[in-house]
Amino acid sequence: MDEKKEKLAQLEKSEKIYARRSFEKLLPLRGLKQSFEEGRNVSSAGRLITKREHGKSIFCDLSDATDKIQIYVRRDIVGEEEFGKFKSFVDIGDIIGVKGDFFKTHTGEITILVKEFTVLSKSLKPLPEKWHGLKDVESRFRKRYLDLIANRQAAEIFEKRAQIIKNIRKFFDQRGYIEVETPMLQPIPGGAAGRPFITHHNALDIDIYLRIAPELYLKKVLTGGFDKIYELNRSFRNEGISVKHNPEFTMLEAYAAYKDYSYMMGITEDLIRSLAQDLFGSMEVDFGGQRIDFSRKFRIFSLADTLKKDFGVEYSDPSDIFIEKVSAKLNIQKNLSRSQIINLIEDLIEEKYYGKEPVFVIDFYAWMSPLAKTKEDNSYIAERFELFVAGMEVANAYSELNDPREQREKLLKNLKTEEQLPKKIDEDFLEALEYAMPPAAGLGIGIDRLVMLLLGKTSIKEVILFPLLRPENEI
Repeated sequence: MDEKKEKLAQLEKSEKIYARRSFEKLLPLRGLKQSFEEGRNVSSAGRLITKREHGKSIFCDLSDATDKIQIYVRRDIVGEEEFGKFKSFVDIGDIIGVKGDFFKTHTGEITILVKEFTVLSKSLKPLPEKWHGLKDVESRFRKRYLDLIANRQAAEIFEKRAQIIKNIRKFFDQRGYIEVETPMLQPIPGGAAGRPFITHHNALDIDIYLRIAPELYLKKVLTGGFDKIYELNRSFRNEGISVKHNPEFTMLEAYAAYKDYSYMMGITEDLIRSLAQDLFGSMEVDFGGQRIDFSRKFRIFSLADTLKKDFGVEYSDPSDIFIEKVSAKLNIQKNLSRSQIINLIEDLIEEKYYGKEPVFVIDFYAWMSPLAKTKEDNSYIAERFELFVAGMEVANAYSELNDPREQREKLLKNLKTEEQLPKKIDEDFLEALEYAMPPAAGLGIGIDRLVMLLLGKTSIKEVILFPLLRPENEI
């Protein structure tokens, strides 16, 4: 690093390296190469990632997140002094700008014959050469900026993630939905089960929470008269980290007035097929070495019927009896909370009942779903589905409960059994329901998991730019 600092000092004898405010780069490198025209004068910039000296000339590769392009520096073109500066003081890792003419080498490679160059930023640390082994996998996530430099596939993941999110917006916009925004800081967290992050607002001298879901606020928007809405939101849960969980995550929530959960099944199928088609031109994706075909109608699977058959659970069993029966069947000795038993059931669903193909799980117990309507012919079962693909929950949807009396009763009952949320009810939400919220369907999709699925990545850390990790000095 001392050598690199010395080179920086030498460069700064002739120019202030960090003083330049801008440089003419009209296109990312991929777009620049696509615009190739023999002899055309071009200006571009990027990171130097290779440098090959051949006497009086030097071949290099410039790189950005989209592609790389070859540049050719000749002493007789840039002059003796500039060539010496480039040869002696410009290193792999530096950010440079170049101006020159397009041509193709005898092997057909698009190249810029450099007439002028400028060092825009000096790399004072060596770039990584290879990423291999467990330690380097950890480093890839911890220092994502190096991963993006060294690993073209990593950059492509986040390009495609951006494309997926753009296409989600397009999908809902074309169907008449309006994108809205709701608070991330909430006086009472709600809309899902989960342990919230808590903080304090000094000016108001109140404790507030990072949202665990935007659901209750979005239902207030329905009450206000918007029929179709969606939000791409950041939510937070102060819980464990795994290949499928990150405490900060991205969710889609969409609501349609005058619809029910069967409508949202159709929306979910159409959305995933649309995203796969836009990404790959096909309804099939590869995940964990197995092809998943989204072109076929998604299977439907009854949770209540299966648990009745395998665990002897009756539809009418209250949660405590349910827990007793499931614990006995699985030979669990310790007392499990309601949240723990729900998580256990979902783990069983993922491991035992499904293969890779997409399946809608329906017939959740009403006590598991306090914000959902129950079936007209069975008050013990909620009108709810979860979508599982490749043993992973991807989506959750309800026919939304809009009776303020029943909703209050269910939330009060939920307070007695839900260990992780504050012991108070969102009265403003209940008051909004009293002004009449129309019947509606709501859908939630975990965007990080959806991106994992579509891009064939088996760890959520691969699709989040900066996943939360244990501090390096505690490893």
